[in-house]
Amino acid sequence: MIEFILNDRKIATDQPSGALLLDFVRYEKRLTGTKIGCREGDCGACTVLIGSWQNGQMKYEQVTSCLTALGNVHGRHVVTIEGLNMEGMTPVQQAMVDESGTQCGFCTVGFVVSLTAYCLQPTAPSPQHAIAAIDGNICRCTGYKAIGRAAQKITEALAGKDVAQPVDWLVERNFIPTYFQLIPDRLKAIRPRKQKQPTGIVLGGGTDLYVQKHDELAHRELEVMADRPEWRYVRMEGGFCRLGGGTTVSDIATSDIFQKHFPRLGDHLKLVSSSPIRNISTLAGNFVNASPIGDLTAFFLALDAKITLTEEKQNRSIFLKDFYKGYKELDKKAGEIITEISFHIPSPNSHFNFEKVSKRTHLDIASVNTAALITLREGIIQQAHISAGGIGPIPTYLHKSCAFLQGKPLSPKTIQSANDVLQAEISPISDVRGTKEYKRLMLRQLFYAHFIGLFPGEISLKGLLEEE
Repeated sequence: MIEFILNDRKIATDQPSGALLLDFVRYEKRLTGTKIGCREGDCGACTVLIGSWQNGQMKYEQVTSCLTALGNVHGRHVVTIEGLNMEGMTPVQQAMVDESGTQCGFCTVGFVVSLTAYCLQPTAPSPQHAIAAIDGNICRCTGYKAIGRAAQKITEALAGKDVAQPVDWLVERNFIPTYFQLIPDRLKAIRPRKQKQPTGIVLGGGTDLYVQKHDELAHRELEVMADRPEWRYVRMEGGFCRLGGGTTVSDIATSDIFQKHFPRLGDHLKLVSSSPIRNISTLAGNFVNASPIGDLTAFFLALDAKITLTEEKQNRSIFLKDFYKGYKELDKKAGEIITEISFHIPSPNSHFNFEKVSKRTHLDIASVNTAALITLREGIIQQAHISAGGIGPIPTYLHKSCAFLQGKPLSPKTIQSANDVLQAEISPISDVRGTKEYKRLMLRQLFYAHFIGLFPGEISLKGLLEEE
């Protein structure tokens, strides 16, 4: 049985773990405030909150229920728009009304849920955080200005929020119903599901797999990574960072380890999908999906990461760059799953950057993406790890380009010569995201952008162009 709390009610269901949360709340429980829109995680009309007990407090995140497996909510608190309603309107709902933030109303529930998730975060409120919280919600009517004003008004109403105990503070001010205060004890009464050796399909977040194989997955039992806390962690061990395969993009974004060692982490991860998708998409799922334009794949290729593959307690480790053999072909046995990702923590002399070009700056898949980790000492490049996505059938580690840079002085001439090596190393293909000529040009531009952004005192666009 899958057990969880849906709004203020405990649920126990024998529905298959692969069933979608959206369909369950609408068709099984008749909570039709949660809307069916794109069914691909783009529009946000199906947004709900998922709360879990973590590190001594409740953590709530907005997710797209159209891509969330029912098995992923076992032992958690699911909140639909009906679970936020009270006798009067909440400050979030009232702000949307006061600022004319709704017209046809179809998308409104998603915005209200996402803005409530913003209120629940254990962080100081700000207009920037409010807007970031609704980056996965689309409105075709208002032009967003009214919704932006509503977000500002909500932020003002959150002045003085107790970030240590946000639930109690919000309940006192009628942002959320009083039953939220009882949820922790009620969740503790739900027993974890009995764990067994995974067989068949193991699901990460499902954010891409359900788009591809909805009919195949929605009526069957799946092993879900979210149900296995031992697969979700970020920790330091002897100079290595280790992450469980079930770690989400949002886990990385909020990790003290990543924030310390990757100063521009927030800017980089803003380019990866939207908040509701980042809240459920997993590293293992991203890597095994084997998309040639996977943003996290490019990110971790440049960290020269290793992955641990596990089958019946037997482990083997390989470099991520050796995992991809051909389009959707992996160095992976049928029963193996990625349980851990590890990489050396960058040294103080190392500099990391991630670049991506897509039709839209945000909320879009890449045409070309790339990441670079450059270790520099006394003006000499000691080591380089560079990845490229979107240029061929697999995510690519640029072996020859990295080898060329090692031991070379950091100079416009070196970078321009390295680009010559890069262009000879790649064999781009034309597809719906661009011609091979376009991809060559984009990768060159992004390759230059790494060095211009990381070493502005030594490398400039003007200097690189003069070398050409």
